[in-house]
Amino acid sequence: MRTQRMHVSVLALVTTFTLAACGSESGSGAGSGDSGDGSGTVRTEPALTGVHWNVSSLTVGGKKRTAPAGAHVEIGPGGKATGSLGCNRFTADVRVDGSAVTVGQGTTTEMACADDVQEFEDAMGRAFRGTLEASVTGRGDARTLTLKTAQGDSIALHSEPPAALTGTAWKVSGLHTGAVASSLPEGTKDEARLTFGKDGTVEGNLGCNSFHGEAAVAGSTITFGPLASTRKMCPGGAMELERALLGAMKGETTYTIAHRTLSLTAKGGEGFDATAPPAGH
Repeated sequence: MRTQRMHVSVLALVTTFTLAACGSESGSGAGSGDSGDGSGTVRTEPALTGVHWNVSSLTVGGKKRTAPAGAHVEIGPGGKATGSLGCNRFTADVRVDGSAVTVGQGTTTEMACADDVQEFEDAMGRAFRGTLEASVTGRGDARTLTLKTAQGDSIALHSEPPAALTGTAWKVSGLHTGAVASSLPEGTKDEARLTFGKDGTVEGNLGCNSFHGEAAVAGSTITFGPLASTRKMCPGGAMELERALLGAMKGETTYTIAHRTLSLTAKGGEGFDATAPPAGH
């Protein structure tokens, strides 16, 4: 199992991984900045803040690249944008003046990424700097955002609603102990999953054996009762994952949901992260 340690470095403007912006936007709520022609197209000061934007694709020099799974940007107050390009996370200073988005300096983590993801991140660093032209179309959870450079390159993003704890098919994506995050044991990716019911139950798969039991939710805590599971013999990595998950889902635990990512931690600090499927799937 590979432990990933996060290192942060300040990037020069030319390599800043920035996708969107926050600034002095006027108006709020649905239709803010709408052109009024019924098309839903925002022509001035696009409503960028308070939205989780998933990156769909990047087009540079006429070549379109599909974004890695999980690539997104969240635009908060104070002129900051944060997000992930599918592997490394970033934070950037940004400013909005009408539909013009000015990208400043930022920071990014420095994890080793798969070759195709790294190529995408490098292309983003080269394409997204200086002043970008932003346009938003649609309403509510069906909005799309396009950011275009002066050279005609562009990034396409779309909004996505947050996931609820109950009724969501959560897929286990990583383990953690305290502040140290670890990847899943080899051969167990996409195997473990769980769903919380509104009736205070939980069921799913531990990576090999299926399980079910009680899980009472109160505020930011989940209290697990004894979990019953099947007793199949599994390969070493699957059994390692199963032991980690059972250790985390014991008694009173705390949880947080950041948009569509669930993080659950037991009192001893052991826990796991899980992701929700894309909205509509």
